[in-house]
Amino acid sequence: MAGVVLTAVVMTVLWWPRTEVTYRSDAPPAVVYADRVPHSLALVHSHSLSGRHSYKMVIGRENVTTYGHWVDIDTALGKDGIESTTWTQAGVRVRFPTGHEVFVPDRFFLYGR
Repeated sequence: MAGVVLTAVVMTVLWWPRTEVTYRSDAPPAVVYADRVPHSLALVHSHSLSGRHSYKMVIGRENVTTYGHWVDIDTALGKDGIESTTWTQAGVRVRFPTGHEVFVPDRFFLYGR
């Protein structure tokens, strides 16, 4: 029984993700959305001791890393980070160093989504 518990503990530690914000952008004060609150975007890198890496972009209200609209980002794009973000009344455009772009319309991140 002790061997099973030890194995479970080891597997949990190896697969337990740690996260870090590798990029953050705040909407400029001139861009005011319908919900009238400040919005931010973050690129979140999750990794485990076993070597698994994943990247997600989250867009939402002020404390964006805990709640918002999440978008999975391919590891090949995420590892190089984000080159720039452009906030407009219609949404936010994200450009990666590879030239790839992602546009997220405002309706997906307004009102605490």
